[in-house]
Amino acid sequence: MRRSGVLAGALMLGGAALAACSGSKAASTDTSKATAQAGGVKAFTIAMIAKSSTNPVFLSGRAGAEAAARELSKQSGVAVRIDWLTPPSEDATLQAQRIGEAVNSGADAILLSASDAGKLLGAVNDAVTRGVPVMTFDSDVAGSKRFSFYGGDDELMGTQVMDELAKQMGGKGKIAILAGNQNAPNLQKRVQGVKDEAKKYPGITIVNTFYHAETPQDAAAEVIRAQNAYPEIQGWAMIGGWALFTPALVGTIDPTKVKIVSVDAIPSELVYVDKGIAPVLLAQPTYDWGYVSVKTIFDHVYSHKAVPEHVQMNLVRVSKDNLGQWARQLRDWGFTDVDPKYVAMK
Repeated sequence: MRRSGVLAGALMLGGAALAACSGSKAASTDTSKATAQAGGVKAFTIAMIAKSSTNPVFLSGRAGAEAAARELSKQSGVAVRIDWLTPPSEDATLQAQRIGEAVNSGADAILLSASDAGKLLGAVNDAVTRGVPVMTFDSDVAGSKRFSFYGGDDELMGTQVMDELAKQMGGKGKIAILAGNQNAPNLQKRVQGVKDEAKKYPGITIVNTFYHAETPQDAAAEVIRAQNAYPEIQGWAMIGGWALFTPALVGTIDPTKVKIVSVDAIPSELVYVDKGIAPVLLAQPTYDWGYVSVKTIFDHVYSHKAVPEHVQMNLVRVSKDNLGQWARQLRDWGFTDVDPKYVAMK
């Protein structure tokens, strides 16, 4: 794993709050805007529009983006700037408005995680038509004029979650899927991946799929509500880690009766691994959502280099075996709320 150094306050996360090359015309966009003089220094602005400014995984991505901007500014002599235009909560209509604002304000590129691809397709295409290239991360706008996407294979991610959960449950039992925003295209694919993989285990039955607002409080409340309504649930396939961003399920979920496997592994989730409630977390390198994407944008838009249409992101399996190593990686990425006892583990 790459160590990107301490971020000197770039990220303030509370524990509970928390391939083919593109042929797009955006690749050859005139960089005259990017070369506007700012105190004698060339400037290059990337508008970053994630799903939610209160979701800690996107704050991690912001930290990565700002770190990449600092590195590129030092290396290139260009003042690379991140303009954070993320809505406070998931709102695709507001995201579309923010895309328009970025274009009108003279942004050189846009970095987007789509809450609802259908509602954002027109806004993305309009931005590119007006000369502002768009890259997506985490949640794509497939079929749009965006030039590249950084993220995992979402169906494969769902498959991995289900496979790990089946192993924890000995291949049998009743499970539920925790699925976040029902309209998010990346999450729809993950749910399908879980369902398809579950068919390979005749002893596994899916009780239901539960959707919710993507906040820790809403997600944890939905798990508790569902567990009370369906006490036969023995396992949770969580395609996002929202419910584990809060300690609310510690003491509520009995690890001898219910097992959880979840995507994401930010500091607030590590206690669930330690206590055996979530024996396996499949971590997205959320810091790289920003770090890798900003470097890709700069290479393609400013330096006119060819980049892959899909920049692959791979999950990291986190268990008690590598809990200390992962905790140190999170610390090095700038998370300030990593429990020291996990950092000290071998």
